[in-house]
Amino acid sequence: MKDSSLLERTPTVDIHTHYVPKGWPDLEEHTGSAGPWPSLRVDGEREAMMMMGDTEFRPIQDNAWQAQVRLKQMDSDGVDYQVLSPTPVFFSYGRKPEEAVKVSQIFNDLALEIGAEGQGRLVPFCQVPLQDTDAACRELDRCMDNGHKGVEIGNHVGDRDLDDAGIITFLQHCADKDVPVFVHPWDMPNSPRLDRWMAQWLVGMPAETHLSILSLILGGGFDKLPESLQLCFAHGGGSFPYWLGRMDNAWHRRGDLIAKSQFPPSHYVSRFSVDSVVFNEPSLRLLMDTMGSSQIMLGSDFPYPLGEQPAGRLIRSASFLDEGQRANMLGGNALRFLGMESVSQAGSEGSLRAS
Repeated sequence: MKDSSLLERTPTVDIHTHYVPKGWPDLEEHTGSAGPWPSLRVDGEREAMMMMGDTEFRPIQDNAWQAQVRLKQMDSDGVDYQVLSPTPVFFSYGRKPEEAVKVSQIFNDLALEIGAEGQGRLVPFCQVPLQDTDAACRELDRCMDNGHKGVEIGNHVGDRDLDDAGIITFLQHCADKDVPVFVHPWDMPNSPRLDRWMAQWLVGMPAETHLSILSLILGGGFDKLPESLQLCFAHGGGSFPYWLGRMDNAWHRRGDLIAKSQFPPSHYVSRFSVDSVVFNEPSLRLLMDTMGSSQIMLGSDFPYPLGEQPAGRLIRSASFLDEGQRANMLGGNALRFLGMESVSQAGSEGSLRAS
C-alpha cells in the first residue's frame, strides 16, 4: 500500500502492458500479400483467439481491447497509468517494408482509439517497420504527431541486432525527437528442445533480451548514441544482469575478441532501464544491485497470464526497498522516462499532461 507521503505523491506507472484490438482489416487483402497473417477469432463477448493463419496463437479476453476493463483492473491494482504497447506478433519485420508500413498504420491507429477511451490513463506506444529505416522514421513521426507517446520495437530484425547501422540511425532519430523506446523480445529461436514447457518464453526470451543489450554495448551502439536516448528493455533485462560480471571478465581477459566497445559492459548500465517483471525478491534485489534503483520501472506484462498479478506486487512487498526506491520504481522513474514529470497524483484522474 501507499503508506507514506512520497508514495502518495508519486503516480504508479506500469511501463509494460500490451493491447490487442477487437478486430482489424484482413491483412492479406489490405497488403495484397499472402499469409499467414495475424487475425482475431471472436469467440464471445469477452473471449477471443489470436490466430496466425489457421493456427491458434493465443487466447485473450476483453482486457486486451476494452479500456474500461483495463481501468477497472488498474484501479484494483493501484496503477494510475499503463503504457499501451503492441503485441509483438504484429511487428511484421519479415515482410516487405511497404507491407509492414500498412500493418503498422492499422495497429497504431487502433491503439489510439483504445487509448482515447482510457480517461488519459492509457499511454499509447506505436510500432514501426523497423526493417526499413526511412519508413520507420516516417511512421514514428506520423504517430507522434497523432498522439503516441513512445515506440515499442523488437530486439532484432532477422539477423540484424540493435547495433545494426539502420537501427542505430532509427534510435538516433528517437533521441533527436525525445521519443522513449521500449525494447521487447520476439521471434525467439525454435527447435525441438525449445518446444517443451514453454521454453521459448522461459529460456528464449531472457536470452534474446540479454543478446540485444550486449549487441548495443559490444557492437558500439551506446558509444554512437547520445546519453539522452530513453531506452528500456523488457523482462528485467533478461539474463543480462546475472551475467554482467562474466561479460566484464571476458572484456578484460579476451579483449582481442570482446573489447569492441570503448568501455567494459558494466560502464553502460546507466544508459538503459529495465522493467521489474522478475517475480521474486532475490531477483529484484540482484536487479537493483546491478542496475541501481533509478534504472528499474514497474512492468507487469498485462494482460497476459505470464505477467505479474497484481501489477506492482513485488515492488510493494520487497523488504529491502526504502521509501524513495519504492516510489521511483513504482512511478518516478517511468515519469522521467515518459517525459511526464509534471503529472501529479490528482492529475491521474484527468488527461495525461506531459512536461
